[in-house]
Amino acid sequence: MKDRVIIFDTTLRDGEQSPGASMNDEEKVLVAQQLERLGVDVIEAGFPIASQGDFDAVERIAASVKKPVVAALARAKIKDIDVAFDAVKNAAKPRLHTFISTSDIHLNYQLKKSREEVLKVAKASVKRASSLCPDVEFSAMDATRSDREYLAQVIATAIEAGATTVNIPDTVGYTIPGEYADIIAYLIEHVPGIDGVVVSVHCHNDLGLAVGNSLAAVQSGARQVECTINGIGERAGNTSLEEFVMALKVRRDGYDLDTNINTELIYPTSRMISAITGIRVQPNKAVVGDNAFSHESGIHQDGVLKEKLTYEIMTPESVGYTSSHLVLGKHSGRHAFRERIKKMGYSLSDAQIEKAFKSFKKLADKKKNVFDEDIAAIIAEDVLRIPDRYQLMFLSFNAGTDTIPTATVTLSIDGQTVRQADFGDGPVDAVFKTIGKMVKAKSTLLSYEVKSITGGTDALGEVTVRLEDGPFRSVGTGSHTDIIVASAMAFINALNKMEKRKKKELPRVQTI
Repeated sequence: MKDRVIIFDTTLRDGEQSPGASMNDEEKVLVAQQLERLGVDVIEAGFPIASQGDFDAVERIAASVKKPVVAALARAKIKDIDVAFDAVKNAAKPRLHTFISTSDIHLNYQLKKSREEVLKVAKASVKRASSLCPDVEFSAMDATRSDREYLAQVIATAIEAGATTVNIPDTVGYTIPGEYADIIAYLIEHVPGIDGVVVSVHCHNDLGLAVGNSLAAVQSGARQVECTINGIGERAGNTSLEEFVMALKVRRDGYDLDTNINTELIYPTSRMISAITGIRVQPNKAVVGDNAFSHESGIHQDGVLKEKLTYEIMTPESVGYTSSHLVLGKHSGRHAFRERIKKMGYSLSDAQIEKAFKSFKKLADKKKNVFDEDIAAIIAEDVLRIPDRYQLMFLSFNAGTDTIPTATVTLSIDGQTVRQADFGDGPVDAVFKTIGKMVKAKSTLLSYEVKSITGGTDALGEVTVRLEDGPFRSVGTGSHTDIIVASAMAFINALNKMEKRKKKELPRVQTI
Protein backbone atom coordinates (compact mmCIF):
# COMPACT_ATOMS: atom_id res chain seq x y z
CA MET A 1 0.00 0.00 0.00
CA LYS A 2 2.88 2.37 0.76
CA ASP A 3 3.98 2.40 -2.88
CA ARG A 4 0.53 2.67 -4.46
CA VAL A 5 -1.86 5.60 -4.73
CA ILE A 6 -5.60 4.89 -4.57
CA ILE A 7 -7.43 6.65 -7.41
CA PHE A 8 -10.79 7.97 -6.22
CA ASP A 9 -12.80 9.16 -9.22
CA THR A 10 -15.53 11.73 -8.61
CA THR A 11 -16.49 12.43 -12.23
CA LEU A 12 -20.03 11.23 -11.52
CA ARG A 13 -20.40 13.47 -8.46
CA ASP A 14 -18.15 16.52 -8.45
CA GLY A 15 -17.61 16.32 -12.20
CA GLU A 16 -21.33 16.46 -12.84
CA GLN A 17 -21.47 19.68 -10.81
CA SER A 18 -19.68 21.47 -13.65
CA PRO A 19 -21.97 24.30 -14.73
CA GLY A 20 -24.50 22.86 -17.16
CA ALA A 21 -23.13 19.32 -17.14
CA SER A 22 -25.52 16.50 -16.35
CA MET A 23 -25.92 12.85 -17.26
CA ASN A 24 -28.91 10.56 -17.38
CA ASP A 25 -28.90 7.21 -15.59
CA GLU A 26 -27.89 5.22 -18.67
CA GLU A 27 -24.94 7.53 -19.25
CA LYS A 28 -23.87 7.35 -15.60
CA VAL A 29 -23.91 3.54 -15.61
CA LEU A 30 -21.90 3.49 -18.86
CA VAL A 31 -19.33 5.88 -17.36
CA ALA A 32 -19.11 3.81 -14.16
CA GLN A 33 -18.45 0.66 -16.18
CA GLN A 34 -15.78 2.47 -18.18
CA LEU A 35 -14.15 3.72 -14.97
CA GLU A 36 -14.09 0.11 -13.74
CA ARG A 37 -12.27 -0.95 -16.93
CA LEU A 38 -9.93 2.03 -16.56
CA GLY A 39 -8.91 0.67 -13.17
CA VAL A 40 -10.06 3.33 -10.72
CA ASP A 41 -10.19 2.08 -7.13
CA VAL A 42 -13.14 4.15 -5.89
CA ILE A 43 -16.08 5.58 -7.83
CA GLU A 44 -17.97 8.37 -6.08
CA ALA A 45 -21.35 7.71 -7.64
CA GLY A 46 -23.27 10.76 -6.45
CA PHE A 47 -25.09 12.64 -3.70
CA PRO A 48 -28.19 10.50 -2.99
CA ILE A 49 -30.02 12.98 -0.73
CA ALA A 50 -30.07 15.59 -3.52
CA SER A 51 -33.03 14.02 -5.33
CA GLN A 52 -34.79 10.76 -6.05
CA GLY A 53 -33.09 10.79 -9.45
CA ASP A 54 -29.65 11.03 -7.85
CA PHE A 55 -30.54 8.26 -5.42
CA ASP A 56 -31.70 5.97 -8.24
CA ALA A 57 -28.54 6.64 -10.25
CA VAL A 58 -26.26 5.81 -7.31
CA GLU A 59 -28.23 2.64 -6.63
CA ARG A 60 -27.91 1.55 -10.27
CA ILE A 61 -24.18 2.27 -10.35
CA ALA A 62 -23.70 0.30 -7.12
CA ALA A 63 -25.29 -2.71 -8.81
CA SER A 64 -23.44 -2.32 -12.11
CA VAL A 65 -19.77 -2.55 -11.03
CA LYS A 66 -17.99 -5.13 -8.91
CA LYS A 67 -14.29 -4.29 -8.63
CA PRO A 68 -14.23 -0.64 -7.47
CA VAL A 69 -15.50 0.68 -4.16
CA VAL A 70 -18.72 2.64 -4.76
CA ALA A 71 -18.99 5.73 -2.55
CA ALA A 72 -22.01 7.90 -1.81
CA LEU A 73 -21.58 11.45 -0.52
CA ALA A 74 -23.53 12.71 2.49
CA ARG A 75 -23.46 15.85 4.57
CA ALA A 76 -22.74 15.33 8.27
CA LYS A 77 -26.42 14.74 8.92
CA ILE A 78 -28.01 11.48 10.06
CA LYS A 79 -30.73 11.59 7.38
CA ASP A 80 -28.16 12.21 4.62
CA ILE A 81 -26.05 9.29 5.85
CA ASP A 82 -29.01 6.90 6.11
CA VAL A 83 -30.20 7.76 2.59
CA ALA A 84 -26.66 7.42 1.21
CA PHE A 85 -26.31 3.97 2.74
CA ASP A 86 -29.64 2.85 1.30
CA ALA A 87 -28.31 3.81 -2.14
CA VAL A 88 -25.01 1.87 -1.90
CA LYS A 89 -25.84 -0.95 0.51
CA ASN A 90 -26.06 -3.54 -2.28
CA ALA A 91 -22.69 -2.60 -3.78
CA ALA A 92 -19.97 -5.26 -3.74
CA LYS A 93 -17.77 -2.70 -1.93
CA PRO A 94 -19.83 0.18 -0.46
CA ARG A 95 -18.43 3.34 1.13
CA LEU A 96 -20.08 6.22 2.96
CA HIS A 97 -18.41 9.60 2.51
CA THR A 98 -19.49 12.31 4.92
CA PHE A 99 -18.20 15.85 5.30
CA ILE A 100 -18.39 19.04 7.33
CA SER A 101 -16.47 22.32 7.22
CA THR A 102 -13.57 23.03 9.55
CA SER A 103 -12.40 26.53 8.59
CA ASP A 104 -13.47 29.46 10.75
CA ILE A 105 -14.65 31.19 7.56
CA HIS A 106 -17.18 28.44 6.92
CA LEU A 107 -18.07 27.96 10.58
CA ASN A 108 -18.81 31.63 11.13
CA TYR A 109 -20.51 32.54 7.85
CA GLN A 110 -22.00 29.31 6.50
CA LEU A 111 -22.64 26.85 9.32
CA LYS A 112 -23.11 29.38 12.14
CA LYS A 113 -21.56 26.83 14.50
CA SER A 114 -18.77 26.87 17.05
CA ARG A 115 -15.71 24.65 16.83
CA GLU A 116 -17.04 22.52 19.66
CA GLU A 117 -20.38 22.04 17.88
CA VAL A 118 -18.66 20.93 14.68
CA LEU A 119 -16.57 18.43 16.62
CA LYS A 120 -19.74 16.90 18.05
CA VAL A 121 -21.41 16.76 14.63
CA ALA A 122 -18.35 15.16 13.04
CA LYS A 123 -18.16 12.52 15.75
CA ALA A 124 -21.88 11.70 15.60
CA SER A 125 -22.00 11.52 11.80
CA VAL A 126 -18.94 9.27 11.46
CA LYS A 127 -20.25 7.02 14.26
CA ARG A 128 -23.56 6.69 12.46
CA ALA A 129 -21.86 5.97 9.14
CA SER A 130 -19.49 3.38 10.64
CA SER A 131 -22.43 1.61 12.32
CA LEU A 132 -23.90 1.06 8.84
CA CYS A 133 -20.81 0.50 6.71
CA PRO A 134 -17.25 -0.62 7.53
CA ASP A 135 -15.73 1.69 4.91
CA VAL A 136 -16.21 5.34 5.94
CA GLU A 137 -14.51 8.42 4.57
CA PHE A 138 -14.57 11.73 6.42
CA SER A 139 -13.76 15.04 4.75
CA ALA A 140 -12.90 18.29 6.48
CA MET A 141 -14.29 20.83 4.02
CA ASP A 142 -12.09 23.88 3.43
CA ALA A 143 -9.28 22.12 5.28
CA THR A 144 -6.54 24.21 3.70
CA ARG A 145 -7.92 27.42 5.23
CA SER A 146 -8.48 25.81 8.64
CA ASP A 147 -6.46 26.29 11.82
CA ARG A 148 -4.04 23.35 11.78
CA GLU A 149 -4.39 22.42 15.44
CA TYR A 150 -8.18 22.43 15.19
CA LEU A 151 -8.07 20.53 11.88
CA ALA A 152 -5.90 17.88 13.55
CA GLN A 153 -8.41 17.67 16.41
CA VAL A 154 -11.34 17.13 14.02
CA ILE A 155 -9.45 14.48 12.01
CA ALA A 156 -8.47 12.67 15.24
CA THR A 157 -12.12 12.72 16.34
CA ALA A 158 -13.25 11.25 13.01
CA ILE A 159 -10.68 8.46 13.19
CA GLU A 160 -11.67 7.62 16.75
CA ALA A 161 -15.33 7.52 15.66
CA GLY A 162 -14.57 4.96 12.93
CA ALA A 163 -13.34 6.74 9.77
CA THR A 164 -11.11 4.53 7.64
CA THR A 165 -10.16 7.28 5.18
CA VAL A 166 -9.65 10.95 6.09
CA ASN A 167 -9.76 13.53 3.31
CA ILE A 168 -7.99 16.90 3.48
CA PRO A 169 -9.66 18.85 0.65
CA ASP A 170 -8.53 22.11 -0.88
CA THR A 171 -12.17 23.03 -1.41
CA VAL A 172 -11.67 26.46 -2.97
CA GLY A 173 -8.37 25.83 -4.75
CA TYR A 174 -6.51 28.17 -2.41
CA THR A 175 -3.38 26.32 -1.34
CA ILE A 176 -0.03 25.96 -3.09
CA PRO A 177 2.15 22.83 -3.35
CA GLY A 178 4.70 23.59 -0.62
CA GLU A 179 2.02 24.67 1.83
CA TYR A 180 -0.21 21.68 1.07
CA ALA A 181 2.68 19.23 1.49
CA ASP A 182 3.37 20.85 4.86
CA ILE A 183 -0.28 20.50 5.98
CA ILE A 184 -0.32 16.79 5.11
CA ALA A 185 3.00 16.23 6.86
CA TYR A 186 1.76 18.11 9.94
CA LEU A 187 -1.38 15.98 10.21
CA ILE A 188 0.52 12.71 9.74
CA GLU A 189 2.85 13.74 12.53
CA HIS A 190 0.27 15.13 14.99
CA VAL A 191 -2.96 13.12 14.58
CA PRO A 192 -3.20 10.01 16.77
CA GLY A 193 -4.17 6.89 14.83
CA ILE A 194 -3.65 8.43 11.39
CA ASP A 195 -1.08 5.78 10.51
CA GLY A 196 -3.93 3.24 10.56
CA VAL A 197 -6.11 5.01 7.97
CA VAL A 198 -5.74 6.27 4.42
CA VAL A 199 -4.97 9.98 4.01
CA SER A 200 -6.78 11.40 0.99
CA VAL A 201 -6.63 14.71 -0.89
CA HIS A 202 -9.22 16.45 -3.05
CA CYS A 203 -7.97 19.52 -4.90
CA HIS A 204 -9.77 22.16 -6.92
CA ASN A 205 -8.07 23.95 -9.78
CA ASP A 206 -8.94 27.61 -9.16
CA LEU A 207 -5.27 28.62 -9.37
CA GLY A 208 -4.36 25.88 -11.85
CA LEU A 209 -2.54 23.97 -9.11
CA ALA A 210 -4.79 20.96 -8.48
CA VAL A 211 -2.44 18.40 -10.03
CA GLY A 212 0.65 20.05 -8.53
CA ASN A 213 -0.94 20.12 -5.09
CA SER A 214 -1.98 16.47 -5.36
CA LEU A 215 1.55 15.46 -6.34
CA ALA A 216 2.97 17.43 -3.41
CA ALA A 217 0.51 15.72 -1.07
CA VAL A 218 1.52 12.19 -2.07
CA GLN A 219 5.15 13.11 -1.51
CA SER A 220 4.16 13.96 2.07
CA GLY A 221 2.37 10.65 2.60
CA ALA A 222 -1.16 10.98 1.20
CA ARG A 223 -2.19 7.74 -0.49
CA GLN A 224 -5.57 8.52 -2.05
CA VAL A 225 -6.10 11.22 -4.68
CA GLU A 226 -9.59 12.35 -5.65
CA CYS A 227 -9.86 13.39 -9.27
CA THR A 228 -12.04 13.54 -12.37
CA ILE A 229 -11.71 12.65 -16.03
CA ASN A 230 -10.63 15.74 -18.01
CA GLY A 231 -10.43 17.62 -14.68
CA ILE A 232 -14.12 18.62 -14.87
CA GLY A 233 -15.94 19.82 -11.75
CA GLU A 234 -17.06 22.82 -9.73
CA ARG A 235 -15.79 26.20 -10.97
CA ALA A 236 -12.32 25.61 -12.50
CA GLY A 237 -12.59 21.87 -11.96
CA ASN A 238 -10.71 19.20 -10.04
CA THR A 239 -7.44 17.32 -10.20
CA SER A 240 -7.23 15.83 -13.68
CA LEU A 241 -6.98 12.03 -13.39
CA GLU A 242 -5.04 11.68 -16.62
CA GLU A 243 -2.49 14.35 -15.72
CA PHE A 244 -1.89 13.05 -12.19
CA VAL A 245 -1.59 9.41 -13.26
CA MET A 246 0.75 10.13 -16.16
CA ALA A 247 2.90 12.42 -13.99
CA LEU A 248 3.48 9.47 -11.64
CA LYS A 249 4.18 7.16 -14.57
CA VAL A 250 6.48 9.43 -16.56
CA ARG A 251 8.33 10.74 -13.49
CA ARG A 252 8.58 7.50 -11.56
CA ASP A 253 12.12 8.54 -10.70
CA GLY A 254 10.69 11.38 -8.62
CA TYR A 255 7.75 9.61 -6.94
CA ASP A 256 8.26 5.81 -7.10
CA LEU A 257 4.49 5.35 -6.80
CA ASP A 258 2.08 3.25 -8.82
CA THR A 259 -1.66 3.25 -9.58
CA ASN A 260 -3.97 0.55 -10.89
CA ILE A 261 -4.94 2.67 -13.91
CA ASN A 262 -4.77 1.08 -17.35
CA THR A 263 -3.33 4.14 -19.05
CA GLU A 264 -4.17 2.89 -22.56
CA LEU A 265 -7.84 3.53 -21.76
CA ILE A 266 -7.26 7.16 -20.71
CA TYR A 267 -7.90 8.75 -24.10
CA PRO A 268 -11.05 6.72 -24.96
CA THR A 269 -12.44 7.51 -21.49
CA SER A 270 -11.68 11.21 -21.94
CA ARG A 271 -13.53 11.27 -25.25
CA MET A 272 -16.49 9.39 -23.77
CA ILE A 273 -16.89 11.95 -20.97
CA SER A 274 -16.57 14.82 -23.44
CA ALA A 275 -19.23 13.34 -25.74
CA ILE A 276 -21.66 12.64 -22.88
CA THR A 277 -21.33 15.92 -20.97
CA GLY A 278 -20.88 18.25 -23.93
CA ILE A 279 -17.79 19.72 -22.23
CA ARG A 280 -15.08 19.79 -24.84
CA VAL A 281 -11.43 19.17 -24.10
CA GLN A 282 -9.31 22.20 -24.94
CA PRO A 283 -6.85 21.44 -27.79
CA ASN A 284 -3.77 22.15 -25.64
CA LYS A 285 -4.99 20.09 -22.68
CA ALA A 286 -2.19 17.96 -21.26
CA VAL A 287 -2.27 14.23 -22.12
CA VAL A 288 -5.69 14.14 -23.88
CA GLY A 289 -5.92 17.37 -25.89
CA ASP A 290 -5.91 17.20 -29.69
CA ASN A 291 -2.54 18.96 -29.75
CA ALA A 292 -0.94 16.93 -26.96
CA PHE A 293 1.12 14.92 -29.45
CA SER A 294 1.21 17.42 -32.32
CA HIS A 295 4.47 19.04 -33.39
CA GLU A 296 4.17 22.21 -35.44
CA SER A 297 7.69 23.59 -35.10
CA GLY A 298 10.11 22.49 -37.81
CA ILE A 299 12.81 21.87 -35.23
CA HIS A 300 10.43 19.70 -33.18
CA GLN A 301 9.23 17.79 -36.26
CA ASP A 302 12.83 17.11 -37.32
CA GLY A 303 13.71 15.87 -33.84
CA VAL A 304 10.68 13.60 -33.52
CA LEU A 305 11.29 12.06 -36.94
CA LYS A 306 14.85 11.21 -35.92
CA GLU A 307 14.02 10.09 -32.38
CA LYS A 308 10.67 10.50 -30.61
CA LEU A 309 12.34 10.96 -27.22
CA THR A 310 13.70 14.31 -28.37
CA TYR A 311 10.32 16.00 -27.89
CA GLU A 312 7.90 13.32 -26.61
CA ILE A 313 8.07 12.33 -22.96
CA MET A 314 5.34 9.70 -23.45
CA THR A 315 3.93 7.98 -26.49
CA PRO A 316 0.40 8.60 -27.82
CA GLU A 317 -0.17 4.83 -27.61
CA SER A 318 0.59 4.82 -23.86
CA VAL A 319 -2.64 6.76 -23.21
CA GLY A 320 -4.69 5.08 -25.93
CA TYR A 321 -4.43 7.91 -28.44
CA THR A 322 -4.72 7.13 -32.14
CA SER A 323 -5.32 9.63 -34.91
CA SER A 324 -8.68 9.54 -36.69
CA HIS A 325 -8.71 6.61 -39.06
CA LEU A 326 -11.23 4.96 -41.32
CA VAL A 327 -12.86 2.06 -39.50
CA LEU A 328 -16.09 1.27 -41.32
CA GLY A 329 -18.10 1.95 -44.43
CA LYS A 330 -21.62 1.38 -45.72
CA HIS A 331 -20.90 -2.28 -46.49
CA SER A 332 -19.56 -3.11 -43.03
CA GLY A 333 -21.50 -5.68 -41.05
CA ARG A 334 -22.70 -5.96 -37.47
CA HIS A 335 -19.72 -8.02 -36.32
CA ALA A 336 -17.17 -5.44 -37.46
CA PHE A 337 -19.28 -2.68 -35.94
CA ARG A 338 -19.56 -4.51 -32.61
CA GLU A 339 -15.81 -5.13 -32.47
CA ARG A 340 -15.03 -1.49 -33.22
CA ILE A 341 -17.30 -0.33 -30.39
CA LYS A 342 -15.52 -2.67 -27.97
CA LYS A 343 -12.12 -1.34 -29.03
CA MET A 344 -13.37 2.19 -28.43
CA GLY A 345 -14.10 1.25 -24.80
CA TYR A 346 -17.90 1.04 -24.89
CA SER A 347 -19.87 -1.78 -23.30
CA LEU A 348 -23.35 -1.82 -24.82
CA SER A 349 -26.22 -4.29 -24.67
CA ASP A 350 -27.32 -6.15 -27.81
CA ALA A 351 -30.32 -3.83 -28.10
CA GLN A 352 -28.11 -0.74 -27.81
CA ILE A 353 -25.67 -2.07 -30.41
CA GLU A 354 -28.53 -2.78 -32.80
CA LYS A 355 -29.86 0.76 -32.34
CA ALA A 356 -26.40 2.22 -32.91
CA PHE A 357 -25.87 0.00 -35.96
CA LYS A 358 -29.06 1.29 -37.60
CA SER A 359 -27.94 4.89 -37.02
CA PHE A 360 -24.49 4.01 -38.38
CA LYS A 361 -26.03 2.61 -41.58
CA LYS A 362 -28.05 5.82 -42.07
CA LEU A 363 -24.89 7.88 -41.61
CA ALA A 364 -22.88 5.64 -43.94
CA ASP A 365 -25.42 6.32 -46.68
CA LYS A 366 -24.76 10.06 -46.31
CA LYS A 367 -20.95 10.07 -46.00
CA LYS A 368 -18.34 7.84 -47.55
CA ASN A 369 -16.00 7.42 -44.60
CA VAL A 370 -17.11 6.74 -41.02
CA PHE A 371 -14.60 7.42 -38.23
CA ASP A 372 -14.34 6.57 -34.54
CA GLU A 373 -15.50 10.07 -33.64
CA ASP A 374 -18.61 9.60 -35.76
CA ILE A 375 -19.45 6.37 -33.93
CA ALA A 376 -18.92 8.05 -30.54
CA ALA A 377 -21.34 10.79 -31.60
CA ILE A 378 -23.92 8.20 -32.68
CA ILE A 379 -23.70 6.43 -29.32
CA ALA A 380 -24.02 9.68 -27.36
CA GLU A 381 -26.82 11.02 -29.55
CA ASP A 382 -28.94 8.00 -30.43
CA VAL A 383 -28.20 5.34 -27.82
CA LEU A 384 -27.53 6.98 -24.48
CA ARG A 385 -29.94 9.89 -24.77
CA ILE A 386 -33.13 8.61 -23.15
CA PRO A 387 -36.56 9.90 -24.29
CA ASP A 388 -37.09 13.39 -22.92
CA ARG A 389 -40.00 15.77 -22.54
CA TYR A 390 -39.19 17.47 -25.85
CA GLN A 391 -38.34 15.41 -28.93
CA LEU A 392 -37.66 16.64 -32.46
CA MET A 393 -39.99 14.99 -34.98
CA PHE A 394 -39.61 17.18 -38.09
CA LEU A 395 -37.62 20.22 -39.17
CA SER A 396 -37.72 22.30 -42.34
CA PHE A 397 -36.07 25.67 -42.95
CA ASN A 398 -35.63 28.15 -45.76
CA ALA A 399 -32.86 30.72 -46.03
CA GLY A 400 -30.79 32.53 -48.65
CA THR A 401 -29.30 35.86 -49.68
CA ASP A 402 -32.68 37.33 -50.72
CA THR A 403 -34.95 35.19 -48.55
CA ILE A 404 -36.39 35.82 -45.10
CA PRO A 405 -35.20 32.86 -43.00
CA THR A 406 -38.07 30.68 -41.81
CA ALA A 407 -38.33 27.44 -39.88
CA THR A 408 -41.11 24.88 -39.50
CA VAL A 409 -40.76 22.53 -36.56
CA THR A 410 -42.73 19.56 -35.28
CA LEU A 411 -42.04 18.47 -31.69
CA SER A 412 -43.38 15.80 -29.41
CA ILE A 413 -44.05 17.51 -26.07
CA ASP A 414 -45.09 15.16 -23.29
CA GLY A 415 -46.22 12.74 -25.99
CA GLN A 416 -48.33 15.32 -27.83
CA THR A 417 -47.42 16.45 -31.37
CA VAL A 418 -47.02 20.21 -31.75
CA ARG A 419 -46.20 22.06 -34.98
CA GLN A 420 -45.22 25.71 -35.49
CA ALA A 421 -43.33 28.04 -37.83
CA ASP A 422 -41.53 31.36 -37.34
CA PHE A 423 -39.03 33.81 -38.83
CA GLY A 424 -35.51 34.73 -37.70
CA ASP A 425 -32.34 36.63 -38.61
CA GLY A 426 -30.87 33.41 -39.99
CA PRO A 427 -31.82 29.72 -40.20
CA VAL A 428 -30.46 28.89 -36.72
CA ASP A 429 -32.16 31.90 -35.17
CA ALA A 430 -35.44 30.98 -36.88
CA VAL A 431 -35.21 27.40 -35.58
CA PHE A 432 -34.38 28.51 -32.03
CA LYS A 433 -37.18 31.11 -31.97
CA THR A 434 -39.70 28.56 -33.21
CA ILE A 435 -38.71 25.91 -30.67
CA GLY A 436 -38.55 28.50 -27.90
CA LYS A 437 -42.14 29.57 -28.54
CA MET A 438 -43.34 25.99 -28.70
CA VAL A 439 -41.91 25.06 -25.29
CA LYS A 440 -42.44 28.54 -23.75
CA ALA A 441 -38.74 28.72 -22.90
CA LYS A 442 -37.43 31.58 -20.76
CA SER A 443 -33.81 30.57 -21.13
CA THR A 444 -31.05 32.88 -22.35
CA LEU A 445 -28.60 31.55 -24.93
CA LEU A 446 -25.13 31.96 -23.42
CA SER A 447 -23.10 30.40 -26.21
CA TYR A 448 -23.41 28.56 -29.48
CA GLU A 449 -20.46 26.57 -30.81
CA VAL A 450 -20.02 24.53 -33.98
CA LYS A 451 -17.24 22.15 -34.89
CA SER A 452 -16.61 19.40 -37.40
CA ILE A 453 -16.23 16.01 -35.74
CA THR A 454 -14.01 14.75 -38.55
CA GLY A 455 -12.61 16.19 -41.79
CA GLY A 456 -14.35 16.52 -45.14
CA THR A 457 -17.36 18.39 -46.44
CA ASP A 458 -19.59 15.44 -45.53
CA ALA A 459 -18.42 15.39 -41.89
CA LEU A 460 -20.79 15.29 -38.96
CA GLY A 461 -21.21 18.74 -37.51
CA GLU A 462 -21.36 18.94 -33.71
CA VAL A 463 -23.15 21.84 -32.05
CA THR A 464 -22.89 22.76 -28.38
CA VAL A 465 -25.47 25.10 -26.84
CA ARG A 466 -25.30 26.62 -23.35
CA LEU A 467 -28.45 28.04 -21.75
CA GLU A 468 -29.16 29.96 -18.57
CA ASP A 469 -32.50 30.28 -16.77
CA GLY A 470 -32.16 32.12 -13.47
CA PRO A 471 -29.76 30.13 -11.26
CA PHE A 472 -29.81 27.13 -13.60
CA ARG A 473 -27.48 26.36 -16.50
CA SER A 474 -27.47 23.54 -19.00
CA VAL A 475 -25.33 22.30 -21.86
CA GLY A 476 -26.84 20.58 -24.90
CA THR A 477 -25.15 18.84 -27.80
CA GLY A 478 -26.32 17.64 -31.18
CA SER A 479 -24.60 16.08 -34.18
CA HIS A 480 -25.80 15.67 -37.76
CA THR A 481 -24.49 16.06 -41.29
CA ASP A 482 -26.83 19.08 -41.56
CA ILE A 483 -25.60 21.75 -39.15
CA ILE A 484 -29.07 23.34 -38.79
CA VAL A 485 -30.54 20.01 -37.73
CA ALA A 486 -27.62 19.54 -35.32
CA SER A 487 -28.37 23.00 -33.89
CA ALA A 488 -32.02 22.10 -33.28
CA MET A 489 -30.99 18.84 -31.60
CA ALA A 490 -28.50 20.64 -29.35
CA PHE A 491 -31.04 23.31 -28.36
CA ILE A 492 -33.68 20.72 -27.53
CA ASN A 493 -31.14 18.65 -25.56
CA ALA A 494 -30.21 21.74 -23.50
CA LEU A 495 -33.88 22.50 -22.85
CA ASN A 496 -34.49 18.93 -21.67
CA LYS A 497 -31.50 19.08 -19.34
CA MET A 498 -32.74 22.41 -17.99
CA GLU A 499 -36.07 20.79 -17.14
CA LYS A 500 -34.27 18.06 -15.20
CA ARG A 501 -32.10 20.54 -13.31
CA LYS A 502 -35.15 22.47 -12.18
CA LYS A 503 -36.65 19.29 -10.73
CA LYS A 504 -33.82 18.76 -8.26
CA GLU A 505 -35.40 18.41 -4.83
CA LEU A 506 -32.69 20.21 -2.87
CA PRO A 507 -30.99 23.51 -3.67
CA ARG A 508 -27.40 23.13 -4.70
CA VAL A 509 -25.15 22.94 -1.65
CA GLN A 510 -21.46 23.61 -1.30
CA THR A 511 -19.57 20.33 -1.35
CA ILE A 512 -15.97 19.36 -0.87
